Amino acid sequence: MTSAFFERPVDLVAADLVGCVLTVEGVGGRIVETEAYAADDPASHSFRGMTGRNAVMFGPAARAYVYRIYGLHWCLNVTCGGGSAVLIRALQPSLGLETMMARRGLVRPQALCSGPGKLCQALGVDASLNGAPVLARPFQLAAGPRAGLEVGPRIGISRAIGVPWRFCEKGSPYLSVRIRA
Repeated sequence: MTSAFFERPVDLVAADLVGCVLTVEGVGGRIVETEAYAADDPASHSFRGMTGRNAVMFGPAARAYVYRIYGLHWCLNVTCGGGSAVLIRALQPSLGLETMMARRGLVRPQALCSGPGKLCQALGVDASLNGAPVLARPFQLAAGPRAGLEVGPRIGISRAIGVPWRFCEKGSPYLSVRIRA
């Protein structure tokens, strides 16, 4: 995978990341849920322009944009350049399970990474990784097996709620929330 993969429309990148394998220091698994956010999207952090918090979104593609939500949980995004980024919402944990279980205080694999805050806690992602290239250590991102894809509206936002930019592996038990029919 190269940075050119991320230098495309954010919704295409978000869809194509489902099935890829993401690890941080060797801990992680297969991405099963993403959401896309573009610069002209009212739900995006970049919609009102560059700030100290979102500056990474306006830099090169293939960088980690890490921020805290509700003052409690870290969220991991991958930038696509020009103010757009893909939120990594959930993954199917498979590498470093013991480490993830210890970090989360859980043993049930389906609960380890089934949401952006849970995923960051399990993978050890925090502000120290903001701006780091996702194609270099401590990250590793590689193509993985593709399964059926479900598309629906994003969740947990109050603007542009009808935009169908949430991408999930069909039938995965590792999602944060299933897409409703």
